[in-house]
Amino acid sequence: MTDEATIARERIERLQSLAREAVEAGREDRAREYVARARRVAERHRLPLPRTFKRFTCDACDAFLVPGRNARVRTRTGHVVVTCDCGTQARYPYD
Repeated sequence: MTDEATIARERIERLQSLAREAVEAGREDRAREYVARARRVAERHRLPLPRTFKRFTCDACDAFLVPGRNARVRTRTGHVVVTCDCGTQARYPYD
């Protein structure tokens, strides 16, 4: 892995933590900016987003999802359904 890729991964992780802190502070608009910026960094460097980042962000509105606050989480047979306040659903399998 090159130095640029390492720096990009660290920046994505930092933006993820900043988004989490912004949501906890009630700054959802700032969190959306951090999520969008992290996606852009990953695209530019052709890196996959970390699994935790993908699972806790909405693809449609770039919201950082906090279960019970701006996201509803339900379990179904074989998968988890996460519904954002914007109405977008994401399904993730589990064993």
